Amino acid sequence: MKPSRLKLMHNQKGFTLTEMLIVIALIAMVGTFVVGKIMSQFGRAKVDATKIQIRQLSVILDDFKRDCNFYPLTDQKLDALTAKPTEGRECKNYDPNAYLKKVPKDAWNKDFLYTSDGVTFEIKSLGADEAEGGEGTDKDISSAEID
Repeated sequence: MKPSRLKLMHNQKGFTLTEMLIVIALIAMVGTFVVGKIMSQFGRAKVDATKIQIRQLSVILDDFKRDCNFYPLTDQKLDALTAKPTEGRECKNYDPNAYLKKVPKDAWNKDFLYTSDGVTFEIKSLGADEAEGGEGTDKDISSAEID
């Protein structure tokens, strides 16, 4: 080899294994923060989506009450919005097209809990943990508490 070429190859520098490992560790740390932030926002989006569904169901229940003069009773469930109830209190002016094609589920794909005495109602989702109570995305979401 010519001396100039040997000198040129000797002056070229690359990354050492230690430098490469440090860079990979930094990328992993940044990735952890980004994924954590995205997952947090995803959880909040599910809570917001469930609140929107509860609000929409409340409006539909008000339509039912305008026609029937009462809200579907607890035993009739939200199913009373998809088909005329055959048991319990009878609705003489039930919309022949029904009020919904299908009762929606909350953002965690669980059924809403529904209670009603015919005068008032409550729609509730148990949140991400599917259990009473909780904090953050595990907190219950109720039509009584939605602004």
